[in-house]
Amino acid sequence: MEKLANNSTKETKNSTLLYLKLLLFTFLTAGQSFAQETSFENGKTYILGGLTVTGLQSYNEQTVKTYTGLREGQPIKIPGDEISSIIKKLWSLELFSDVEFYYTKIEGDKIFLELSILERPTLSNVTVYGVKKRKVEDILTDTDLKKGKKITESLIANTKNYLQNKYKKQGYLNANVNIATAADTSGTNTQSMVINVKKGDKVKVKDIVFTGNDKLSGKRLQKALKKTKKKKIYRFWKKSKYIEADYKEDLSNLVDTYAERGYRDARVLSDTFVKVDENNIELRINVEEGDKYYFGDINFVGNTVYTDRQLGQILGIRKGSTYNGVLLKKRVADDSKPDGQDLTNAYQNNGYLFSSINPVEISAANDTINFEIRIIEGKETFLNHVTVAGNDKTNDHVIFRELRTRPGQKYSKDNIVRSIRELGQLGFFDAEQIVPDIQNPDPNAGTVDIAYSLVESGSSQIELQGGFGGGGFIGTLGLSFSNFSLKNIFNGEAYKPVPMGDGQTFALRLQASRTFRVYSLNFSEPWLGGRKPVRFNLSLSRTQQFSTTFGTDGRLDVDKDRGFSITGVSAGLAKRVQWPDDFFTISHSLSYQLYDFNDFNNGLFNFGNGSSNSLSYTFGITRSSQGPSRIFPMTGSNFELTAKFTPPYSLFSKKDFKQIKEDIDTTTERLFEIGTSPTSVEEQLEFSEKSDELERLEEERFKLLEFYKVKFKGDWYTTLVDKLVLRTNAEFGFLGSYNNDIGDVPFERFFVGGDGLGNFTLDGRDIVQLRGYENSSLTPYITNPITGSLEQDGGTIYNKFSLELRYPLTLKPSASIYGLSFLEAGNAFNNFNEYNPFELKRSAGVGLRIFMPAFGLLGIDFGYGFDTDLVPGSVGPSGWQTHFIIGQQF
Repeated sequence: MEKLANNSTKETKNSTLLYLKLLLFTFLTAGQSFAQETSFENGKTYILGGLTVTGLQSYNEQTVKTYTGLREGQPIKIPGDEISSIIKKLWSLELFSDVEFYYTKIEGDKIFLELSILERPTLSNVTVYGVKKRKVEDILTDTDLKKGKKITESLIANTKNYLQNKYKKQGYLNANVNIATAADTSGTNTQSMVINVKKGDKVKVKDIVFTGNDKLSGKRLQKALKKTKKKKIYRFWKKSKYIEADYKEDLSNLVDTYAERGYRDARVLSDTFVKVDENNIELRINVEEGDKYYFGDINFVGNTVYTDRQLGQILGIRKGSTYNGVLLKKRVADDSKPDGQDLTNAYQNNGYLFSSINPVEISAANDTINFEIRIIEGKETFLNHVTVAGNDKTNDHVIFRELRTRPGQKYSKDNIVRSIRELGQLGFFDAEQIVPDIQNPDPNAGTVDIAYSLVESGSSQIELQGGFGGGGFIGTLGLSFSNFSLKNIFNGEAYKPVPMGDGQTFALRLQASRTFRVYSLNFSEPWLGGRKPVRFNLSLSRTQQFSTTFGTDGRLDVDKDRGFSITGVSAGLAKRVQWPDDFFTISHSLSYQLYDFNDFNNGLFNFGNGSSNSLSYTFGITRSSQGPSRIFPMTGSNFELTAKFTPPYSLFSKKDFKQIKEDIDTTTERLFEIGTSPTSVEEQLEFSEKSDELERLEEERFKLLEFYKVKFKGDWYTTLVDKLVLRTNAEFGFLGSYNNDIGDVPFERFFVGGDGLGNFTLDGRDIVQLRGYENSSLTPYITNPITGSLEQDGGTIYNKFSLELRYPLTLKPSASIYGLSFLEAGNAFNNFNEYNPFELKRSAGVGLRIFMPAFGLLGIDFGYGFDTDLVPGSVGPSGWQTHFIIGQQF
């Protein structure tokens, strides 16, 4: 660029003037306001002879030229609007900290320009001090501080303000953030950034002072502040802290507290924040209470679908009762409950989506307020299209058959809520992310579309575990597919890794050790025939237990030629019914078990050879309304009542069971007289003969098992606060006999105590969880007449009660985790005569549950038993017990 001062010609003087105008223009367009006298009327039009770009470090010159829009040979006015627009355009990119235009020379009507720019530095890395390492990534994401970002003054200021406000909202009112940048020589025009966060301590509320309150005490008003609490030493469940957003919400709660007690005109006149010291503040709240009011006449206007009486019953507010603005609002439209009992839901559940309900005060005489509930019912609404999205594995028909919303049906909010629950109960989708989207509402046509957005979660589980127990290694392999497709079992393309999508359940479980083997196979079809919700179940099982003895060297010897086995098959049907409501299911099942003994007597049974047969029918009534998720229910309940029967064979048998019983009693009595260690040869022979006789009599008595078994289980789920859920449980079981001479069968009994898990089931027993005690330690003991030892025979009656508080840590599809605390009490008894529902063994403790789709439920409980268990020789409380939970009920 030539120095203008060296030119003396007239053209040089004009060029100098133009150069000065360009400099003035550049300065003013870089953020300053144009002076009033600045004008482009005197600008001269040139032909652009050339454009060069200087100051570039990381950008291509041709790219910048192209972005300016200037091209050689085009006419350009100097000074003029075009240069101004280009500079503004370049500034808007926020890529440059300086932009200037110069001209280098003028040749006739041609002008040569130079664009001088200064690039902003690029962010190379960020270091954050003062926060936990796991929080750094979130900060970088929230502030968009990523490598390659251009560093601007606004970026630094916005980052600082964001972080300071972030921590102030969390109660760190003294939070301070400093940001510094420095050149980074590892790159071209790059800078590193250091963020130093000093949160300080959370500011506590030392005192809350109310003024103007005569009707309600300061103590009562402090309770109304749900999230802003005064600092107290003994309060550990709700820490004192000041968070502005929570405080503003609490001021609204304060007004609602007055409104609930009739003071509809109450308001907060002022609230003052007083700083006591660096870590403590005082809140001063001045209120105006006003007068107390009562409900007067409440009239309904515009209603044709429901009568005044019907609406009045739903509203539930009587003339003369204390005015309660919060209650009135909830009875008109309760936003906190999707299935609330309010007027809005009453209309929306009857097809009137476009209805509008507004309570209006029409007069206030003295202390009485009269209302009109003005209703615009709108047109009756029907569903037009119902669609689902997000089901990549599950077939559409599996979803649509569970929906309570069908095209052509009346719109019903209750049906939408129920559809969400049913989809969540399938277990194929993340219940937290089932979203019904109301689309294309048309008030004139009275139609609406619903689109369900779904996120699939894993529906298959694998159980692969090993451990030592029962004298050796125990290995388990279990496969469970809860979204199986049987019709595609011969379709090779459907194996991903197995045929999926039809909602069927297929489970295979193998377990083995030196002493036992278990094989089981289960199949379930929830919609048999595909038209109605009729569930079909089929299961096959085979259990083998081998005889064991301890050798002289203390090692366990296993004799596989002697043992006990159960072979079983069962089939059942369960149908969802509509009465008393459609949460009920009636089930029927038929099962057969063959119990086969081969020189096996371990004390569970009084015969070691022979077999027993059990053919039984089970009738069940279930009402299941818990939801929305089957993994972590928050509302609803689940009740199960089952009755299991065998045919009363003794009514038709010619056997004299009374005589058999007398013979058994006589033989047993004689065995006790001889004792378990007879001394003389005669006693040894007699003991052997009587033992064989007892086995023969027991086998004859139980050749065909006859019994009835009744069980009840109830679970209630109540949401207390947020997602804190109380699970209340009650259980009862009773095993009875038709014929007293036969007595109670040695199978199908109740074993109470421990984690509730059983490695295998020998005899149809029920394993009942009662934490804080060792497994089956609350099961009664009897004396074996042959061995003379105390052995568990199983209880014929039990009851159990429990309270469990649950709170979720995360409910993501990949893993649902929740913590719990519990109180439990229960016991088992030998017979009904000994039964005492108040003689309970108590426990308390805490636990954790983790549900992962691939592995099912995993958990651990720490329980403390307050009472002595039933194990002979036990004294004092059971104490602390640790229980591991694998694949148990939720």
